Amino acid sequence: MRIILIFIDKLASHSHIQFIKFVFGDAEVLKRRSVLLGGVALAASALLPVPALAAAPLRVVATTGMIADAARQVGGDLVEVQALMGPGVDPHGYRQTRSDIVAMTRADLVLRHGLYLEAQMEDFFAGLARKRRVVAVAEGLPRDQLRAHDSYANKFDPHVWMVPRLWKEVVGVVLTALTEAYPDGAETFAQNAAHHMSELDRLTDYSKTSLSRVPEPARVLLTAHDAFGYFGAEYGFEVLGIQGISTESEAGLNRIGALVDMLVDHQIGAVFVESSVSDRNMRALVEGAAARGHTVRIGGELFSDAMGPDRTYEGTYIGMIDHNVTTIASALGADVPLRGMDGNLSVGS
Repeated sequence: MRIILIFIDKLASHSHIQFIKFVFGDAEVLKRRSVLLGGVALAASALLPVPALAAAPLRVVATTGMIADAARQVGGDLVEVQALMGPGVDPHGYRQTRSDIVAMTRADLVLRHGLYLEAQMEDFFAGLARKRRVVAVAEGLPRDQLRAHDSYANKFDPHVWMVPRLWKEVVGVVLTALTEAYPDGAETFAQNAAHHMSELDRLTDYSKTSLSRVPEPARVLLTAHDAFGYFGAEYGFEVLGIQGISTESEAGLNRIGALVDMLVDHQIGAVFVESSVSDRNMRALVEGAAARGHTVRIGGELFSDAMGPDRTYEGTYIGMIDHNVTTIASALGADVPLRGMDGNLSVGS
């Protein structure tokens, strides 16, 4: 059925009018719409036995880069994945564009994060789910593993990707969604998922080992917004964000002042900026501490709500977390490999 719809879309487009006239005759196209519809149905049915078209990839649209990466890892050559939000894009305030709407309404499967991450798109997804298969991949996590949201009652912190152990659960949901959408690919999907999950286990081990080398007094992570709560709980770090769980919340002067006091009082020497959030507030912290006679440096840029550049190691989920773990551990005093888990990190990334 998906192939028939694609064929009809192609024939109905303005760019294919000449092709329609060639197949059905110019006069008939103009005078009798029924001939067009009947001819399209016949032509589409004739395509069904053609192996090349029958093997067309499953069209998947994912909201975030992290979800898109999971779909590619599990789906392999059987899927064609498009991510709506690229590097440096903040999902908390993102609104769907016209091209996003077209892509999602034509997709075989739409994968969104859920847990109120795509807060501005909630109403759109509610309507889309009545017409297309839409799966909120993070909402299947057990509630006892989720952190409460700081701004919204009965909602949870969506940043579960910060912990590979939790992200494995999400990959399992992606596996189920792809299998239900394309049962013929079940065996391939299962094999790919098993391999990817074994890599996530390696990433978990590397993260635990590297972060355990940070001296306990230095285990304070101060970032632009509260995206690292799961990270802190998993690895024993105190985590502070200038803004709350959502970047839509504002940081007031009182909050900045309190954090400067904390930096000075606890002699914290490094803070971190985020790739998808302005560094304006973080620079204010550094300047405020300097005015009090305490030097604080930017320990590095972390990937919080978006991965690194496309077609780079940091532009994959594993590369994103490897970068974050290595950057944090190194800046806070741990002896870790400069280029990460397998030597794949860009120098100075």
